[in-house]
Amino acid sequence: MSREPKVGDLVEKIQAYYPTANVEMIREAYDFSARVHKGQKRLSGEPYLVHPMAVAGIIADLKLDVPSIVGGLLHDTVEDTLTTLDEVKSVFGQEIASLVDGVTKLSRVNFTSHEEKQAENFRKMILAMAKDVRVILIKLADRTHNMRTLGHMPVEKQIATAQETLEIYAPLSNRLGIAWIKDELEDLSLKYLHPEIYYQLKRNVAKKKTAREKYINEVLSIISKKLEEEGIDAEVTGRPKHFYSIYQKMESQNLLYDQIYDLVAFRILVDTVRECYETMGVIHAHWKPVPGRFKDYIALPKANMYQSLHTTVIGPYGERMEIQIRTHEMHRVAEEGIAAHWRYKEGKDFQFNEIQRFAWLRQLIEWQQNLQDPQEFLHNIKEDLFPEEVYVFTPKGDLLNFPKGATVIDFAYRIHSEVGHHCSGARVNGQLVPLKYLLRSGDTVEIITTHQQTPSRDWLKLVKTARAKSKIRNWIKSQQRERSVVLGRQILDSDLSRYKLDYATLRRQGRIDSIARELGMKDEETLLASIGYGKVTPRQVLTKLVPLEKLEPIRKQPEGTLERLFRLVSGQKRDLGIKVQGVEDVLVRFARCCHPLPGENIIGFITRGRGVTVHVSNCTTVLESDPHRKVEVSWQDNGQTPRPIKIEVSCVDRPGLLAAISAAITGADVNIARAQVRTFPDQKALNTFEVMITNSEQLQRVLRNISRVKGVYKAMRAKG
Repeated sequence: MSREPKVGDLVEKIQAYYPTANVEMIREAYDFSARVHKGQKRLSGEPYLVHPMAVAGIIADLKLDVPSIVGGLLHDTVEDTLTTLDEVKSVFGQEIASLVDGVTKLSRVNFTSHEEKQAENFRKMILAMAKDVRVILIKLADRTHNMRTLGHMPVEKQIATAQETLEIYAPLSNRLGIAWIKDELEDLSLKYLHPEIYYQLKRNVAKKKTAREKYINEVLSIISKKLEEEGIDAEVTGRPKHFYSIYQKMESQNLLYDQIYDLVAFRILVDTVRECYETMGVIHAHWKPVPGRFKDYIALPKANMYQSLHTTVIGPYGERMEIQIRTHEMHRVAEEGIAAHWRYKEGKDFQFNEIQRFAWLRQLIEWQQNLQDPQEFLHNIKEDLFPEEVYVFTPKGDLLNFPKGATVIDFAYRIHSEVGHHCSGARVNGQLVPLKYLLRSGDTVEIITTHQQTPSRDWLKLVKTARAKSKIRNWIKSQQRERSVVLGRQILDSDLSRYKLDYATLRRQGRIDSIARELGMKDEETLLASIGYGKVTPRQVLTKLVPLEKLEPIRKQPEGTLERLFRLVSGQKRDLGIKVQGVEDVLVRFARCCHPLPGENIIGFITRGRGVTVHVSNCTTVLESDPHRKVEVSWQDNGQTPRPIKIEVSCVDRPGLLAAISAAITGADVNIARAQVRTFPDQKALNTFEVMITNSEQLQRVLRNISRVKGVYKAMRAKG
């Protein structure tokens, strides 16, 4: 039985860095939270109050101000108790009420899909950050404690929460520069997403603990002695890398644990920038540096204001060592990130004036304002939270940063949307280059435009930044819509003329606008586009203008070649287990790019002459399509016909493992249609299985079974 959390411990922690803190408000918030959460329990059986107290403790670890601590104590009161926001405001004031409101979860909002809920939730957080960045810091503290106690949740919830943490919250804490939260969230996510790998790493690290500590002490002694000889006063530490960074290296370089040598990172803290570079010279003079592994983040800080010198050298016994060199102040920023920019001065409140330096926050705010599609917003955010950056110059000498792999098209869209739309090439360092040219650090780029040049769908394969992708997609969507409006007008004109009706006259009389509204369209243009797409038929318009007895009877159209072919391939046209909202008797097919399964969130796209194509709602193809072509689709109860799905399994190459994986698949009542095995020289193997899957739950069961097989690194659904 855990002890009841004590407010005295929290107050003591806060007073250690903020002696004049308003502890009475903290005690009042504790009493308020204890009262409204009284009787509530967590799944662990602990009193619910343990959670807000732990969140407040993490916020205190970040050394934030009193309103942030109080916000942490109260962050669940509006969502999980009968307390209202007005009550919080009346007791604690507007500032704290705004923080609580910003952090309150969105469980009361009815979203159409999990992805949309996640995207919308993230969008709200960004908006809250625009007003007060403390909201996101409280949210990160909340997520950190939830991840620490995730073991009490059901397995499905563990996996979903860990995946969301790895995709959203860990990179966000990295972008905010809070290294210790990022490391902890990544390691905890690995623990629940790949438990076999996590515990194997834990065993391996523990097994070599004595040898590693001896090695660390030896290196620390050498570095300290060399710096002392040069008159440099330094604090030198060494530590094992965290599990997730080891796992990433194993994955990216196809290595086993025993093949990774730089498992230890050393850090040297000095007083001045000059001493950073002097220390680097001492290190390189004593140990041979590895070419291409030196990074100067002091001269070119990361977007989250991280500054440090990084180098990898060949240390004792021929082992690679990563060394980071920075000042004490740089280290404070590296560990605390954005929270390091709150300043406490005797007799004054906390101040934070650095927000404008976080240029990426302004980019996120701009994207969320411009993007209406939640899936596209989330997709862009995920992409942009993982940048490896290159730095290039404009002709005027301004320095711009881009993610690694960005092209001159990305550069053009950074300058202006119109420059991007009409970009036909570029001069890089005075030389003409094509649109696919990859930007390199130090390039000077000048964009060449022509009026005739316009974006194409192929550009989406060339660009890397979310801004460029968004602008190109919007342009393509607008062109698709314009064509559909023209086609819709032609179709409607033709049908109206058969009844001696004139479109222009009806429009002047306001009849077209009126019919559009009756059919649930916002205006005439939307109505015409819907006719062009095939979402609305001309007959639906005619029924509003012509008496039913005068309308020609609907003639059944002979079945088309495509429809006949599809029926032969799929069995019955209507027996795919898909219901299309608002569209009757339409050809339905599944997208080959994402192979939707019953149980997954899906969306349909109308293509004139080809019916409705069903995609998984977060499929990248969906992002590139005109949202006006979307149609709601849902699974019917009979959508249980097994369909072929490919699964990729990376594992150790050893006898008997293929049989064990096959047994794990058949153990989930799933048949294997085809299997392919590829082995590599480093004792690794990649197996591809084509299995017959009925629904998404069955697929997840198969993947879980495979992941539990000893020797399997990762099991995942293959793309395409």
